[in-house]
Amino acid sequence: MLVAYSVRSGIAALNCVAGAVPDDVPVRFVKTREDLLRAVAEGRTAGRRPVVAWSFYSVDADAAAADLAAVRSGTQGALHVAGGVHATAEPLATLRAGFDLVAVGEGETTIRAAFEALARGEDPRSLRGMAHLDARGGLVSHGPGERRPLDEFPSFRHGRWQAIEITRGCVYACAFCQTPFVFKARFRHRSVESVRKHVEAMASEGSRFVRFLTPTALSYGADDESPRLDAVEALLRTTREAAGPGARVYFGTFPSEVRPEHVSAEALAIIRRWADNDAIVIGAQSGSERVLAAMRRGHGVAEVERAVRLTREAGLRPEVDLLLGFPGETRADREASLQLAERLVALGARIHSHAMLPLPGTPMRDAIPERIEDEVATRLARLEARGAAWGAWRRQVIAGEQLVRRRRLGSGAR
Repeated sequence: MLVAYSVRSGIAALNCVAGAVPDDVPVRFVKTREDLLRAVAEGRTAGRRPVVAWSFYSVDADAAAADLAAVRSGTQGALHVAGGVHATAEPLATLRAGFDLVAVGEGETTIRAAFEALARGEDPRSLRGMAHLDARGGLVSHGPGERRPLDEFPSFRHGRWQAIEITRGCVYACAFCQTPFVFKARFRHRSVESVRKHVEAMASEGSRFVRFLTPTALSYGADDESPRLDAVEALLRTTREAAGPGARVYFGTFPSEVRPEHVSAEALAIIRRWADNDAIVIGAQSGSERVLAAMRRGHGVAEVERAVRLTREAGLRPEVDLLLGFPGETRADREASLQLAERLVALGARIHSHAMLPLPGTPMRDAIPERIEDEVATRLARLEARGAAWGAWRRQVIAGEQLVRRRRLGSGAR
């Protein structure tokens, strides 16, 4: 029996993992400690060993550990397995927080193999993709889970409709992002045929909204930095056909984005023809050429401004991501970002503001974010008051401080 603790972050990953378990394994999704305890008790009563699946982002690691501590005594006999980007990047800390196993890397093959091992009466600790503690509290890891074509596993099952994952991994390897360092800096795409099956299944149960999960939407079908617009159009045309009348199809919006250098009149025309969104998300990240280079973004400021102009000309609203506080960023760099934001707003864009998070598993894991000055915060607030900007950057500042503090405590530094 799989009990997926579907709370806070990491829910999409849990849905993918739950979709990969063998067909004869019952699956329960729970959102509270009480429901988790109840589900484990029901599994034991039915003669099954419950496997509790946990997935959470780095900013939620402490909260997840607290939840585990609260249910530990009431879940004797259950196997608590943590996976996802944080657990993969910090397996030792995750295990020392009380989890029995960590699924390292991609979890679909690993979780299926774990249930098959349990069915045979075998210990899943020795499986590829698993990590655990030895008798002395040291890390024992058998490497990352096997990476398989996306078509081999569903993006979701059990009525857990969510954005369909169409691409995993990213060739761009931006310095602040966990995706390419967990899933490798290359693209793997779900086929159009597999997407059709997902959409048809959703439509058959009355789901009328289709979204896509991808690190860079206009890279669908591509092997490198060059967009494959023929593949994008085939994807969207097929999705529209499979979704049926009255369905809404969204592309290049949350939970994905488009890269500024990929925005073209042709690409926008395809989105306008087949999708229903009136906006697209453009990943700009900085108005400083120096910071963009340090981030390894692979584009400059000019591409951002061009993308916003083209998007407006196509009748779509640009939602532009900007990231402040990148390590090494100066006050002059932040001023360049603010000036870019004001220029883009004048062109009709809305700014989505973020603060730097030094995420485990990235080149920035040990870095300290730069302070966002009060004057910068005031100017962002003015944009927000006009409806020209939004974002959780204030909470992200606090989360970044917590990540730095956790890192120092883990290393013994003060």
